[in-house]
Amino acid sequence: MDTRPLEPSPHSPNAHVPLAQRRARVLERIADAARLAGRAPGEVELLAVTKSVSAERAAELFELGTQDLGENRLQDLEAKRLAFLAAGRIARWHFVGHLQRNKARRVVRVAHAIHSMDSLELYETLVRVATEEQRFPGIFLQVKLADEETKGGLAPADVPALVERARSGPLPLLGLMTMAPLVAETQAAVRGARQVFERAGALARTLAASAFVGGRVRLSMGMSQDFEEAVRAGAHLVRIGSLLFAEPTPSALPAREQAG
Repeated sequence: MDTRPLEPSPHSPNAHVPLAQRRARVLERIADAARLAGRAPGEVELLAVTKSVSAERAAELFELGTQDLGENRLQDLEAKRLAFLAAGRIARWHFVGHLQRNKARRVVRVAHAIHSMDSLELYETLVRVATEEQRFPGIFLQVKLADEETKGGLAPADVPALVERARSGPLPLLGLMTMAPLVAETQAAVRGARQVFERAGALARTLAASAFVGGRVRLSMGMSQDFEEAVRAGAHLVRIGSLLFAEPTPSALPAREQAG
């Protein structure tokens, strides 16, 4: 796993790395990880998680060519989307945070894709409000593959039945989403991430690909500190936030972000 820092020390004259340079380095690392796994770099897409920055900063990234943007808070997604629309910018907004059923309608109105579909009850709510709104965002089924109380998601054994239920439903079924465990020690974090991502890939291979958009189960997994392991395990969409936006710190690894 490439653990080289994206930016120089914050005490160096070049600490404030331009966003274009950060983006280019992230894309380079994604491509390198794909090639090491024997995959084409074009198989893996960058989802930039903009939760920590202003609409103006997110717009700067959008203008560089990154059109898939993620938010884990509904209010922030709504506000940034409105700011983008006011400036004539049409981004693909992904909702990547925990979704409460009482906020499902608002998310359906603004999201291009929802990465946190974690229960049958939430699915039924999304189907109902999407049908009423006549707006149908794509969905990723969130799967819990790490034994942590703070993580939600479907049990792996419950996924096939929900896939069959969604096959004939109105919401485009895109794939699976998962998150690696939160582990402080670097090597243990790498091992834990690898195990979770490989389990997600194995689960995806057991599912009926014909139920998913394009006949393939896409995997949304990997964040700033573990995305290379995710790419090597088959990720199609990696959710990157701090490598793009956070100022460098003396610590070896950034704090794990919720979904980014």
